[in-house]
Amino acid sequence: MESKGVVKLSHLFKENVVKGYQDIIQEHQDLKYLAFGKISLNEGEEFTRITGDFETTLVILSGKASISCENEKWSHLGERNNVFEGKATAVYMPCQSEYQVIAQTNNVQIAVCKVKAENKFRPFVVRPNDIIVNQRGKDTWQREVHDIIADNGNNRVQRIILGETFNDVGHWSSYPPHKHDGEFYPEEPNLEEVYHYQIDPDQGFGVQLYYTKDQSIDQAYIVKNGDSFAIEKGYHPVSAAGGYRLYYLWFMAGETDRNLKPFDDPDHKWLK
Repeated sequence: MESKGVVKLSHLFKENVVKGYQDIIQEHQDLKYLAFGKISLNEGEEFTRITGDFETTLVILSGKASISCENEKWSHLGERNNVFEGKATAVYMPCQSEYQVIAQTNNVQIAVCKVKAENKFRPFVVRPNDIIVNQRGKDTWQREVHDIIADNGNNRVQRIILGETFNDVGHWSSYPPHKHDGEFYPEEPNLEEVYHYQIDPDQGFGVQLYYTKDQSIDQAYIVKNGDSFAIEKGYHPVSAAGGYRLYYLWFMAGETDRNLKPFDDPDHKWLK
């Protein structure tokens, strides 16, 4: 039974403010390979967890924290008060390991990105200077994409690919519409994906489209600050509303390798 205040609308998980840790997209339930949670702490508060069957990346959304895992410890991680202030700091932790987070400021918000894994690697930190920034698209679908764990994860992680996307006011991303559900494998990989949104100013909204060509999925969702979305298949373009910037943390994994080769909707491929 879902806790009070949490509403799941198909693939959309509405924000539910919880102190400490909350599961948003649950392990072994909503998706086959991915799960997602969030840590919310104030200065001096702690959180400890075992990663279990999931390689786990902590992405610091706001505040500073000390994080330790597998006899490694890093202090004063995090360089932004909100996601729109700059590039992320992230910590990768292998499966079957214990980690601890200690908040070093108030309002520490950390995204917990979990991917099913069997192979155990070493923990590592991705700092803002390590992040690759890409300008993608054009016109009203130009956006900025930050690769946090992509090529730099080769031989260091098993499955996870992770980053952040920033839509300017009224702009689209994941556009032209693409998918990566393995329908045309091996040209198209089979990868699940999770989005976690932030909006600036935070009372705003965006629109998440979600569809397949056979219309077995054919939906549009209003997404607001703190919402999350689970993508198992299909095309999934997203737009910021007029007057509002939209951010989403994204991560993906699946049964195929880590090569990301999105398959564009043939009807809209001409836009490239």
